[in-house]
Amino acid sequence: MATATAASASEPEAEPAAGPKAEGEEDEVKAARTRRKVLSRAVAAATYKTMGPGWDQQEEGVSESDGDEEYAMASSAESSAGDYEWEYDEEEEKNQLEIERLEEQLSINVYDYNCHVDLIRLLRLEGELTRVRVARQKMSEIFPLTEELWLEWLHDEISMALDGLDREHVYALFEKAVEDYICPNIWLEYGQYSVGGIGQKGGLEKVRSVFERALSSVGLHMTKGLAIWEAYREFESAIVEAARPIAGFLSPFDREQTFDSQLEKVHSLFRRQLAIPLYDMEATFAEYEEWSEDPIPESVIQSYHKALQQLEKYKPYEEALLQAEAPRLAEYQAYIDFEMKDRQLKVKDLVLSVHSRAVRNCPWTVALWSRYLLAMERHGADHRVISATFEKALNAGFIQAPDYVELWQAYLDYLRRRVDFKQDSSKELEELRSAFTRALEYLRQEVEERFNESGDPSCVIMQNWARIEARLCNNMQKARELWDSIMTRGNAKYANMWLEYYNLERAHGDTQHCRKALHRAVQCTSDYPEHVCEVLLTMERMEGTLEDWDIAVQKTETRLARVTEQRAKAAEKEAALVQQEEEKAEQRKRMRAEKKALKKKKKASGGDTRRADEEEQGEVEEEQPSKRRRVENSSPLTGAVPHGEVDKGLSGTPAPVDVGPPSKQKEKAASLKRDMPKVPHDSSKDSITVFVSNLPYSMAEPDVKLRPLFEACGEVVEIRPIFSNRGDFRGYCYVEFKEENSALKALELDRKSVEGRPMFVSPCVDKSKNPDFKVFRYSTALEKHKLFVSGLPFSCTREELEDICKAHGTVKDLRLVTNRAGKPKGLAYVEYENESQASQAVMKMDGMTIKENVIKVAISNPPQRKVPEKPEARRAPGGPMMPRQMYGARGKGRTQLALLPRALQRPGAATAQAENGPAPCPAVSTSAATEAPKMSNADFAKLLLRK
Repeated sequence: MATATAASASEPEAEPAAGPKAEGEEDEVKAARTRRKVLSRAVAAATYKTMGPGWDQQEEGVSESDGDEEYAMASSAESSAGDYEWEYDEEEEKNQLEIERLEEQLSINVYDYNCHVDLIRLLRLEGELTRVRVARQKMSEIFPLTEELWLEWLHDEISMALDGLDREHVYALFEKAVEDYICPNIWLEYGQYSVGGIGQKGGLEKVRSVFERALSSVGLHMTKGLAIWEAYREFESAIVEAARPIAGFLSPFDREQTFDSQLEKVHSLFRRQLAIPLYDMEATFAEYEEWSEDPIPESVIQSYHKALQQLEKYKPYEEALLQAEAPRLAEYQAYIDFEMKDRQLKVKDLVLSVHSRAVRNCPWTVALWSRYLLAMERHGADHRVISATFEKALNAGFIQAPDYVELWQAYLDYLRRRVDFKQDSSKELEELRSAFTRALEYLRQEVEERFNESGDPSCVIMQNWARIEARLCNNMQKARELWDSIMTRGNAKYANMWLEYYNLERAHGDTQHCRKALHRAVQCTSDYPEHVCEVLLTMERMEGTLEDWDIAVQKTETRLARVTEQRAKAAEKEAALVQQEEEKAEQRKRMRAEKKALKKKKKASGGDTRRADEEEQGEVEEEQPSKRRRVENSSPLTGAVPHGEVDKGLSGTPAPVDVGPPSKQKEKAASLKRDMPKVPHDSSKDSITVFVSNLPYSMAEPDVKLRPLFEACGEVVEIRPIFSNRGDFRGYCYVEFKEENSALKALELDRKSVEGRPMFVSPCVDKSKNPDFKVFRYSTALEKHKLFVSGLPFSCTREELEDICKAHGTVKDLRLVTNRAGKPKGLAYVEYENESQASQAVMKMDGMTIKENVIKVAISNPPQRKVPEKPEARRAPGGPMMPRQMYGARGKGRTQLALLPRALQRPGAATAQAENGPAPCPAVSTSAATEAPKMSNADFAKLLLRK
């Protein structure tokens, strides 16, 4: 039973079918029978060699070649299910062309895995046995072959094996196959094939050696290890059964040396197998009880029960693997985590083998090659082997330039550790210097030619070389030459590069070269010259003479003045570009509005007569445009108190508006407008009032919802939400407190989220009386202790960014910039305790990657804001002062509309203005002449009709 199982272990067991067997099943049965026959004859030969010539062979005609021929028949039976019919037709011609194409492709890129597989498949299909062998050999040198590829190759070679030399060649292939992967099926094939060579010299020892190695490699495999154990055990049991008939004719000494020792081998295999958690352990234990003539020892039973308990722990993970679909990553990870809980992985002897297979599976991964070099050094591999491995890695075909830099760094680190720097000169030191030279040449020629970049823009390899020369070899002259070369490669504009060189000179050079380096840094640095100037002044303050101090001050002041001028010009240029973009956007918007108005005018051309009649009949108030409705109830500025009247419903909330025909809507709007009482604003209460804006238009009962929020700051007297003529909430309101301290405390609620939007809270200031009120809250000058961060991912939180920034200094404040809807813009301001911390943070954080986003960090230097034009500039010579456009604390909104009717903007509107306000004539002493009467929507409509 076990023999059949072992023979067919590479294929899943099938239930016996009720009826005629399929052709494939018959082939499998024939192959199994042939293998059993081979095993029987091989065992007979082994028994003959074991028991001696006194035992007469019951089977005649046993020879060395019988096993080979029978096993070849068994192997070919498995691989003959898809025998190829040779047909020389158009398809063959297409295959030949495809073979030529694939060979050409491999000559260009030898690491094309799929190309190798396709070429082998086509060559095997065309019967090109020699060429397919060469193709397989080339692929196996670069990649580890899969189980299917190896079994296919092995079966082909076994079918062609004719003599002992061919058998040795197949043995060598099996050795390569078992090195690529830990594969139970390949080990089973190896063991069964070795049985066929038992008649050769040392054949019995070869079989046992292969099976023992198979048990060490895959004997613990819970689902497939059983086949290896049973095949090995049945092989030894067959020898026992074959020798049993003659055991009675042997002397006690011979019997003990031959039969009894062979019987103990089988007992040992049973005991070893039962101590390991494997599937179907119960059947193995029952078979041992039936086979053994003596009772099973108690120690074996205890080991068996312990293995059964371990099997129950492993079963859920094994069953999950069997039921899951490829690639089963989650199931394997859960299994690995379980295994790593209670034991420490000990792979010291297998480390190099694992790394070798890893780099053959994924040769394009530089991290595997780097770890492979470290593992070889750690386990004392020969220097020539490590160097050969490095050369192989250089040809692996990495996909990006920095990978080659990382590989060179790993190899140079290895060479540096080989050098004894106590000696002035050594072979290892010269080899290290030659490797550094070769690395720079390789990156400049090979890598830069392929990727258009060297992969080492900061010259890390040259920096390491300079450190080694300065610190370990005491050769500052060579270190200075290397740093000169680094600076000439585009790094002279970076402050951190100069400071790195300065620190090296400070540690291993002299003051003269330190001063020279800093003077050059002041002239060349363009990113953070302030920091370099500060370092220079600090050094001269500690070590320099008065003359040195004067020179340093002169150079730093001149340089910083030039930098400030350059930054101002750049800011002006950027502001001009922004203004151009805004003007273009405004122009596009105006053109769209004109086109839309023209279309509406064409559609409404038929109803002009009716509209004029309605206006003449006194129905003007019902047909006021939306812009004119806004004039009455809209605040003239954001964050300022309107000098007029504020509309408010009786309950402070808008009444529901019914949607109906246009005429009914107009009537309803007019009635709402008439019903809303006029609530005058008291300017004397500005100090105890705050202006709240950017609230959601959909907020129902804003005074009720906002009251608990502001009552936390103090007693609230009144909340006045602003509504339109239609009764819609306009998104802003006024909150009046009882005390001034409560209003000041309410300002701290600025940008607090309310229904998903940041609420803006600002002082209630009348801009007409306070024209010098600051429009912008944040500074617009250079702030050396504050950083501006851009390119942040929108998902980055304040806590995450603060944790990153804290590593470089004390963070006093951090602000994420958001839009009016509360959505992040990917920008932030970070304030440090002092300028030094901010400079260090810039050098460390600029170019850092956060959640796959590369951020930019710079000293905060926002451009100057444009100051609104003063009222005096708007006064025409000899004419009245035009209304001044005023904005809120956050500047002009993008959608801010002009609220002055177009009729009043025309040149001919002077007569109409004479009725509303002061005319361009000498002042009249009466109050009626100096004070302009207030106008309603109807008054504006009459002015338009007179035109």
